Amino acid sequence: MDDLVLTLVQERLAWEDIDRNLETFDGIVNAIGDETRLVVLPEMFTTGFSLDSPELAQTMAGSGVTWMQRKAREKGADMVGSLMIRENGRLFNRLIWASATGGLSWYDKRHLFRHAGEHRRLTPGTQHLVVDVGGWKVSTFICYDLRFPGWTRNLNNGYDLALFVANWPAPRALHWNTLLAARAIENQAYVVGVNRVGTDGNGLAYNGDSSVIDPKGEVLFQKSHDPVVQTVTLSHSSLEAYRNSFPFWMDSDPV
Repeated sequence: MDDLVLTLVQERLAWEDIDRNLETFDGIVNAIGDETRLVVLPEMFTTGFSLDSPELAQTMAGSGVTWMQRKAREKGADMVGSLMIRENGRLFNRLIWASATGGLSWYDKRHLFRHAGEHRRLTPGTQHLVVDVGGWKVSTFICYDLRFPGWTRNLNNGYDLALFVANWPAPRALHWNTLLAARAIENQAYVVGVNRVGTDGNGLAYNGDSSVIDPKGEVLFQKSHDPVVQTVTLSHSSLEAYRNSFPFWMDSDPV
């Protein structure tokens, strides 16, 4: 199986300004090399983690999703990031996966961040999403999901890579870094976490610490504080060799 080339985009977000954020990311994506198969953006990348302005929520036909679909086609690479979506009278923190071939799939955030009142405003998701990218099985999660190993459990090697998109504040950076490594080790899978940097409209600061971690828990890439666009290559043969040499996944509990 071929290696997977993906690009992480860690950036400042303009608070509640969809057009400005789309313009920023448009320029960033245009400059990414053609070798990239997958581009990963932060959680709620069009607005920042704003929960008090429900009018910012868009439909699946809004400018955020249509921009992702257009850029995926133009770049020949899948695009991933989360937005606030309105559907059937309910709001969701929805991770959108726009494929280079025109397909569209999504994952609704399962664990809503009670500490900020997200659970009072948005509707939790109920289904996992695993996407096949050139034979790689990629499972998607959003921010607070990282704290819940039961939900992210990799049963029978159901995924090769777990993606976490986030707006994870600096005061809990230790938790972010520790839990990303823990999810990689316990699931014998690559883990990629893409966070934002800067300060949001609520005065919360973000360190970034966007990371790529291998199945042994070793950090292959991490960047703090500053914006970064980083392209990495993941080896499926290395993943298989590690799982075969140390197959503790075979003894994991079924639930």
